[in-house]
Amino acid sequence: MSDAERLLARLVAFDTTSSESNLALVRYVEDYLASHGVEAERVMSPCGNKANLIARIGPDAPGGVMLSGHTDVVPVACQPWSSDPFTLRDGGDGRLYGRGTCDMKGFLACALAKVPEWVNAPLKQPVYLGFSYDEEIGCVGAPDLIRRFYEHYSTTAHVIVGEPTSMQPVVAQKGATNLRTTVTGREAHSSQVNQGTSAIHVAARLVTFIEDTMAALVEEGRVDEAFNVPHTSLHVGKIKGGTAINIMARECQFEWEIRHLPTDTFDEIYARYEAFCAQLSAELQARGKQVEITTEALNVTVPGLADRDNDRVLRLAKDHLPAGCCDHAVAYATEAGQFQGQGLQTIILGPGSIAQAHQPDEYVERSQLEACTVFLDNMTEALQQATERRE
Repeated sequence: MSDAERLLARLVAFDTTSSESNLALVRYVEDYLASHGVEAERVMSPCGNKANLIARIGPDAPGGVMLSGHTDVVPVACQPWSSDPFTLRDGGDGRLYGRGTCDMKGFLACALAKVPEWVNAPLKQPVYLGFSYDEEIGCVGAPDLIRRFYEHYSTTAHVIVGEPTSMQPVVAQKGATNLRTTVTGREAHSSQVNQGTSAIHVAARLVTFIEDTMAALVEEGRVDEAFNVPHTSLHVGKIKGGTAINIMARECQFEWEIRHLPTDTFDEIYARYEAFCAQLSAELQARGKQVEITTEALNVTVPGLADRDNDRVLRLAKDHLPAGCCDHAVAYATEAGQFQGQGLQTIILGPGSIAQAHQPDEYVERSQLEACTVFLDNMTEALQQATERRE
């Protein structure tokens, strides 16, 4: 078993589901780093039950690389796992099973496994570790980590966010915002439809508009073929409302998302929906119908990662990856856009496939951990040979 695998087994054993504290894992990583003479700083959550972690290995010098990853994982409840999700299992098929193995404790383990070598290497530029909390519920923890890092550690380091990309560089991602809309109408007996306003019927018109907006964006030519879904997507994932089949529903609530291309903005897309809500409300009220529509954001908008201002970090990656690696774009959201928004050159690159993330019997292939380790070895050589200049 490699050092990375041993560390992965320890990391997987911590239940860091986003609803739980990650402090036990943070303490373990702090102790591990301290055993190799590396100090780490916590950046606490407002509630005090979670923490980001920042560490520097090597000289306090310009440049260097930040290896960033989140510590939290998605729930395992109601998933048909073949074994304990929080015990790393060797499947005997070249795969290591457990919650977070690919998303994204495999990357954290690979980075931590290199710490003893980095400590003893004659690095001319530093390696930074940045481990965040609550990425899975909207990239909540990263903004404080990034702000602290930029203001007190480095404004010139390049950032590699180690989400699972099958060790292929990703240069663009969509932004994401989760929303909840609540429609309040007026109850009445279903035989007297002229006396009430069905919140469900109103919500249905809003849901249809959401889907129609996605189609309209495509018709307007707002398409980027680099993405496998080449347009901004709008999707309603949950809906509930009503109390009985013969009662006009007083309330209906649905939760939905906007995943926008880096060239689109959340504000612009949402403004279309907001305008339709105002139009629909006015139309219904003119007919004597009572209705109220309110929408709240369930997370801070996660910005997209645009394929720009990344030439040096992309060169660093490609120079130390196997020949034939090509740029990719992904529809899922990560913390990469938040780093880019702070002015740091950023890409996404890590072991494992996103197809395994969030699934029962999540796994990472040993070969992917090995490929990540080889990349970090090659990157280490580059940081030893780097001239101390501001990138």
